Amino acid sequence: MAFSSIEFLFYFLPIFFLLYFLAPTIYGKNAVLLLASLLFYAAGEPWFVLVLMAQMALNYAAALVIARAEDSRRVATAIGVSANLLLLGVFKYAGFVVSTLNGFVHTLSRGVMPPIPDPNLALPIGISFFTFHSISYLIDVYRKQVLPNRSPIQLAIYIAMFPQLIAGPIVRYHTISHLLGRRRSTLGRASAGMRIFIIGLSQKVLIADEIAKIAEKVFDYTFHPTATEAWLGLSAYTLQIYFDFAGYSSMAVGLGFMLGFAFPRNFRLPYTAESITDFWRRWHISLSQWLRDYLYIPLGGSRGTNLQTYRNLWLVFLSCGIWHGANWTFVIWGIHHGSFLVAERAGLAKILSRAPLIVRRSYVMLVAMTGWVWFRTNSTSGATRFFGSLVGVHGWSAWGAIHLLLYPTTVGAMVIGAALALLRIDISRLMRRQLTAVGYVTAWPPIDSLAIAALLAFSLLTVASNSYSPFLYFRF
Repeated sequence: MAFSSIEFLFYFLPIFFLLYFLAPTIYGKNAVLLLASLLFYAAGEPWFVLVLMAQMALNYAAALVIARAEDSRRVATAIGVSANLLLLGVFKYAGFVVSTLNGFVHTLSRGVMPPIPDPNLALPIGISFFTFHSISYLIDVYRKQVLPNRSPIQLAIYIAMFPQLIAGPIVRYHTISHLLGRRRSTLGRASAGMRIFIIGLSQKVLIADEIAKIAEKVFDYTFHPTATEAWLGLSAYTLQIYFDFAGYSSMAVGLGFMLGFAFPRNFRLPYTAESITDFWRRWHISLSQWLRDYLYIPLGGSRGTNLQTYRNLWLVFLSCGIWHGANWTFVIWGIHHGSFLVAERAGLAKILSRAPLIVRRSYVMLVAMTGWVWFRTNSTSGATRFFGSLVGVHGWSAWGAIHLLLYPTTVGAMVIGAALALLRIDISRLMRRQLTAVGYVTAWPPIDSLAIAALLAFSLLTVASNSYSPFLYFRF
C-alpha cells in the first residue's frame, strides 16, 4: 500500500488516526500503531508479515542475549547481525547468486553441466530498510548506548512502524528509543506533521508521477533512443527519482511527527551539491549516515593510511550498491560513486574548490546523471546501449513518439521540478518553520495555508484520477 494510493489516503489513514487519537493511554496507542502497521504491510503480501514478525522475535531475543553476554558480547552481536543479513540475503540475493554461479558453470563446463535451479523467491517489500533498523538496534545495545527493550510491542513498533517501514528514513534505535513508551501528540505537532506530509505528497504525485511518463517511455519502450530522447529521458528520471523518494520521505517524516516521533531529514537539495562528497551528505542522508556509523567507521574510516581510507570508501559504496539491488548494474553504480569519492579524497576536491561554481555544479550533475543510467537500466548491456544513445550513436535529433508525451502539465512539472531541485528554492523551509513550532499552534499567514490547501486539493484530485501511483523504492 503506497502513501499516495486511494486506499491509504481515503480509507487507511483516516481510520487509523481516529482510532489512534481516541486511544486514552500510550499502551492503547502503541497497540493501535502496531496492528495498523502489520495490516499496512499485509496489504502488499500477507505471507510476508510472517517474515517481518520472525525478524522482530529474532532481534528481541538477540538483544537480551547481547546485554547479558558480558564476556562474549562481540560474538553474540556478530551472530545476531549475521542472522539478519542471512534473512536479507536469502530473499534478496539468492537468485542473483544462483544466476551468477550458473554463468560461471556454463562458461567453465562449456554448457555440459546443468544449471542450478533458480530459487525464484519473491522479495518482501522494504526488507532492506527493516533489516537495517534491526541491525541498528543490536549494535546500539552492543555499544551500550541503550538497554535492550523488554517490551516486545515497543520493539515491534520500532521495526515495523508503517510510516518508515517500507522506504525509510532509516531511523537509528537510540534516536527514538525514549519515544516508544512516552511521547506527546499535540495539535501543533499534528498541524506541522500534516503540512510536511502534504508537501511530500505533492512532490510525489504532482511532479514525480507526471515526469515518470517520459522516463518510462525512453528507458522501457525505446530500444535505440536518439541523443535528444536519451537526454530528455535521463533528465526526467533524474528529477523523478529525487521527487519520488524525497516526497515519500517527507510523507514519512510528517506522519511520524503527527504520532510524536522525530524522524531524521532524508534529503537536503542534493542536486545543488558542489562535489560528490557533498552530494552524499544531501542524498538519502539516513542511509549515508547509517553506512558511516555502522560500516565505514568500524572498518577504520579515515584513521589509517590513504590507501586504507580509499579501500574503506570503496567497500562502503560497493555495499551501498549491493544494498540497493541484486543486479550487476547496482554494483557498478556503487563503484561509480565510490570511484569519484576516492578521486575527490585523492586530490580532485582541491581542484574543484578552485573551479567556478557552474563547473562544480555541472560536474556533480554529470556524475549523478550518468550514475542514474546504471541505476535505472535492468542490465549492463542496456546501460551500455543507453550511454551510446547519449553520445549520439543512434542519431541526434529525431523525437520519435516522445513529443506525444509532452503535455503542458508534463512540461510544467519538468520546469517546476528542475527549478526546485537546482535553484536552491528550499521547499523544506516550510518543514523547518513547522519544527520550530513544536508544542504550540502557530499563526500561519493566510497565503501559506492557502498554498498548502491548494497542494492537498490538487494532489488528492490527481490520486483520485489515477488508478496507481508507483513508488520507485518499493523494489529495494
